[in-house]
Amino acid sequence: MKISEMFHLNKTQAELDFVDIDPERDVPLFLDSQLIGASNHAFADRCHNTISDFFAFFLELIQQGEQDRARDLFSNLSEPNETCLGSSKGRPAGRGVGREQASDIFESIMASKAIVTGVLEDLEDFRIFVHGVGADKVSDMTTNIIRRNLIEYTQTQCNLHDIPMSKGIATNPWWNAETRQWERTHETMLVINDQPILLVPKSLVSRGIAYDFDRYHRHFVLNFVRREQLANNGPHVRHRTPRKGQEVGDAYVTKGDMRKFVAPPDKDFVAEFTAKHPALFKEFKNFTTKNAKPLSNSQLSSTSDIGDLCTYLIEKLGGTPVGNADANNYHSLIIGILELVFHPNLTCPRKEVEINDGRKRIDLTFDNSARKGQFFDLHQIKKIACPYIMIECKNYGREVGNPELDQLAGRFSMNRGNFGMLLCRSVENYDRLIKRCRDFYRDKKELIVPMLDEDIVKILKAKSADPDSRPEEEFLADRIRAIMMG
Repeated sequence: MKISEMFHLNKTQAELDFVDIDPERDVPLFLDSQLIGASNHAFADRCHNTISDFFAFFLELIQQGEQDRARDLFSNLSEPNETCLGSSKGRPAGRGVGREQASDIFESIMASKAIVTGVLEDLEDFRIFVHGVGADKVSDMTTNIIRRNLIEYTQTQCNLHDIPMSKGIATNPWWNAETRQWERTHETMLVINDQPILLVPKSLVSRGIAYDFDRYHRHFVLNFVRREQLANNGPHVRHRTPRKGQEVGDAYVTKGDMRKFVAPPDKDFVAEFTAKHPALFKEFKNFTTKNAKPLSNSQLSSTSDIGDLCTYLIEKLGGTPVGNADANNYHSLIIGILELVFHPNLTCPRKEVEINDGRKRIDLTFDNSARKGQFFDLHQIKKIACPYIMIECKNYGREVGNPELDQLAGRFSMNRGNFGMLLCRSVENYDRLIKRCRDFYRDKKELIVPMLDEDIVKILKAKSADPDSRPEEEFLADRIRAIMMG
């Protein structure tokens, strides 16, 4: 039984920010440290800084000859059963970084050419250069290192969905980047069947196939040595049967020959090869980082499920009464709709966020994780700060006016940003609302985008017809243009 079913959330995976796990079995996904580094939102940045500090400290100890202290770092990488991610069958049991396996991995690292050549730059590089380390092991290491970050994320998601937690639960070790030590604390945690559970953002998991030894070896190393053979007329160059008028047929080199005679698929060889050709590995890392992107809702669920879900949400929105009595129902529904519509550009939702020492609250915030599109352009091109997207939800049966706009604008600041969305059911005078939004932008360069039921329905209908389409981008572009250019 999945988390959503266990706690009667009445939401599908597409409406949730976290991976909807079944605590009784593993989901074949991995916490992806490279995807964390490639992301650019607040939560991912905190995780990346923690991972980078751990890895930098590990390399410092190795370089200083303090192998015993470096080994101690790995001894604290216990089996992370809390996320239920990986490839185990049956009940989650940790995929590979128990105390014995942590010791084995450390010895494998120390015996690898990667240490001698100095090609290791990031935690995920273990996958490329160290024998016995793949996506599952690096995912486990990552989980241990950022466990405190995941605890905090789990707390926010439980608060968001009113999932009960238990106080005073002893944690497994987590890396403290300030003290550069492993620490254990007692925290308020999600506990199921006496087992602490960590929820993981769906925007930070992958199937573990992008940043991979085989990909680097096959598509970068082998192609490089093939080009060298052809350029230098090497001993493994073959020639095709000459065409009419040719004395010698076209030259070619097979990857099979390169694997057999020049560049074997061996991690030690690849480490030494990379040390001689560092630009090639940089090219690989740049390529995979540029192309690293979260799994779409359609990849996490079936395409038909997304289409049916959009239709269902349209009906549910239309059936939600206007007024204070159903404000919480409307709020909960909107959270799921925004998650479906704006994933992966908006992540890590939090509700009723307190600001100004608790004197004010924001209905809902998301981290702005966009790497392209309208949310990205707001900051990069339009120069409107928006690290967080602030959202107010009004289940009103009356006109939305300046007081509601003032309320949202009052949440803006240099650190939080100057962009927000005002969600409301309908308005009597749309043109007047847009003019009010223009006034805020002209006077203070604060941008408020209203989003009505009819806008949501239009977007959901388009996604129902094509789940992988991005109608929300067209909506944002048109609405922002109407406000800024009017």
